[in-house]
Amino acid sequence: MVNDRPAAPPLPTRVKFAFGSGAMANGIKSAAFSTYLMLFFNQVIGVPASIVGTALALTLLVDAIVDPFLGRWADVTRSRWGRRHPFMLASAIPTTLFFFFTWFPPTGLTDIQYGIWIFCFAAATRASISAFEINASAMAPELTEIYSERTKLFSIRYWFGYAGAYGFAAFSLAFIFIESEAYPRGQLNPASYANFALLGAGLILLAILVCTFGTRSRIPYLRQADQRADGDSMPVKEHLAEMFAAFRNRAFLAIFGFGVFKYTAIGLYSAINIYFGTYLFKLNAGALALLTLDSFLAATLAAPLAPICSRIFGKRTSSMVFAVLGVSIGLSPLILSYFDLFFVAGDALLLPTLFLIGAVYMAMVTISLINTTSMLADVVEDSAVETGRHTAGTFFAASSFMQQCSNALGIFVAGQVLMIAQFPENADPDTIGQPALDSLLMSYIPINLTLWTIGALILLFYPITQARHERNVEILRAREAEAREQQQRDTPIGGPAR
Repeated sequence: MVNDRPAAPPLPTRVKFAFGSGAMANGIKSAAFSTYLMLFFNQVIGVPASIVGTALALTLLVDAIVDPFLGRWADVTRSRWGRRHPFMLASAIPTTLFFFFTWFPPTGLTDIQYGIWIFCFAAATRASISAFEINASAMAPELTEIYSERTKLFSIRYWFGYAGAYGFAAFSLAFIFIESEAYPRGQLNPASYANFALLGAGLILLAILVCTFGTRSRIPYLRQADQRADGDSMPVKEHLAEMFAAFRNRAFLAIFGFGVFKYTAIGLYSAINIYFGTYLFKLNAGALALLTLDSFLAATLAAPLAPICSRIFGKRTSSMVFAVLGVSIGLSPLILSYFDLFFVAGDALLLPTLFLIGAVYMAMVTISLINTTSMLADVVEDSAVETGRHTAGTFFAASSFMQQCSNALGIFVAGQVLMIAQFPENADPDTIGQPALDSLLMSYIPINLTLWTIGALILLFYPITQARHERNVEILRAREAEAREQQQRDTPIGGPAR
């Protein structure tokens, strides 16, 4: 089927940055849900960690239905605004409201009722932001077909994602989580979470709108859904058949497998890391804010380095090596602390050492994430050669589902780790016993490292190289040229062009 589009002019820098800025929305949501939701409901309100983790893990049932549906719906949509932008715009208000109200449960609920509240509003937030994130990410393969340029495009997007996640977290720790005599560690102050929710919701709304309207000028050059020759709507059975045909792509399955393990590990890290900062190293909100900025520095380093590493080592090798090496470095303070070989709380070198290690760790992991996402964009053409259909929305919907569900699974695992370690609710950082901390360390370290290692090994099955991608692009261009020629031959002289 011919998909007529005018030849696209060079991609302006402002559009690249508008595309990248959209990642701030999901970054802010992920930072808030992955790090602070568990802490807020577990340590501030007093809900058992197992209930919070289970409630968040159950949201994957919603994601499993909603994300593939949204991706497929967008792939087959035709409109004056294309097939991506209507969903991006429609997501703005629901995402903002659902995120905001997650943090305001009624008082006096039972633990189970709190769990239901968390499930309902977290699931609604995830579903609504998926409508934006899936379609914003799915634009990338159509913004550029160039193998190396895609890595640069996702470098910008990841930089904005980290700026949103860690800039928001650092600002909140420095200026919103106010310390007081009653709460010397402001992240445990319940009064601070109202402004935290308001700021997060406002920034999410702004990021969605900037990305949507900032990329609107590219709509004429983005691929529209193919029109069916008979003009009838496609039966559900055919929709499912096309989706499953796309999901059988070997390269996609390798990325999906890696993603399940890596985002579970990231969700586990995000939920547990603040416990180590608060209870093991006994850091206040200001110190945690400083440590949060090491991730922003890491993203700034990784953005230009990821394309270079991709060019030197290849996307797959970069993704595997930097993932395992980076995580090993990131775990070193915890391993050394367990054996009493690291700086203790209050040592002058503790904070700068944690900052340096965190920056190196996050830079390496970010290089891996950027290259893996660029690999997913290359899957679109690889699948199109096999199936004859461009299903970027379907692939990025599956990626969104994998990411959100694995993050939820990571938080569920965090809840189980805290339960196994018998970590107390409403714990006092100044009086908590060393056995509880040692138990938490020994439960967390091997699980995190194992998840990353298994995930990286799965990428060995990813087959797309730069040469294969360039061949795929040439095949698809030749097919479209042939289809246009056939359409011209079939059009009667003087008849309207179709």
